[in-house]
Amino acid sequence: MITYSALTTITGEDAAYALADALEGLEPEPTGVGVFEIEDGSGLWEVAVYSMERPDAGALAVLSALHKAKPFLISEIPEQDWVSKVQRELAPVQAARFFVYGSHDADKVPTDKIPLLIDAAMAFGTGHHGTTKGCLEAFDKLLSDGFAGKNILDVGCGTAVLAMAAAKALPNTVLASDIDPTAVEVAQANVTSNGLQDRVKCVVAAGFGAPVLKDSAPYDLIFANILKAPLIGLAPDMGANTVDGGYAILSGILNEQADEVIAVYAENGFNLVERRVIVDWTTLILGKTRSN
Repeated sequence: MITYSALTTITGEDAAYALADALEGLEPEPTGVGVFEIEDGSGLWEVAVYSMERPDAGALAVLSALHKAKPFLISEIPEQDWVSKVQRELAPVQAARFFVYGSHDADKVPTDKIPLLIDAAMAFGTGHHGTTKGCLEAFDKLLSDGFAGKNILDVGCGTAVLAMAAAKALPNTVLASDIDPTAVEVAQANVTSNGLQDRVKCVVAAGFGAPVLKDSAPYDLIFANILKAPLIGLAPDMGANTVDGGYAILSGILNEQADEVIAVYAENGFNLVERRVIVDWTTLILGKTRSN
């Protein structure tokens, strides 16, 4: 079976997501729409639409013109078992005391590491991206420094790899939330595969206004591995929902964006504990200032 993709580029994150929203209404109905930042400092974003039938070239031309995007390039995608292909190609990742691996590499797990089983699926966070590895290494630092907080949240959890790391390293129940129901399904499957179904609770929630997040606050540690814009938008709620003396581990931040994120979080009661850089990505450990 052949599927189809249509790709374009557009300037600016807001414009990219506006175009993506418009693409959801295409006929034939898309099977998926994706938005990706092109990490070359150009400010360009790639917007992609995928469908089982050839997309309407005329409708795409109208949308690209209305949204001031480049013309769409339509391509055929031959059928492949992409998950199996990715699983074969993804090597295990060691991040301090944690070892992230796929089931195809179960025989490679070191006995002195905390294993995190993550198979490739439709959610972010296999451990191979610098942001996920950075968060795991940052968490390892907090553990080495004596962190033993009991109330932990992984917001925008993706595969729930960070929530599972917390649950395996500490004797706590951890809350993992994501706005995307598909990500939460993947997270729950991973939690079950790691035998943590009684320790990690996966929920669909859009921000701290969701009752399940609100009722569980305040938190000793919040992971947020998302993107700069939502991190900045969440800063007031992060400040309000982190205990004094608690921590936030933030990533999904390009190196040149880090100072802006640090400044916004400083306005909301956090100080910089550590900045970690892995290639193009920065991970921040922020401490919530204690009240006098």
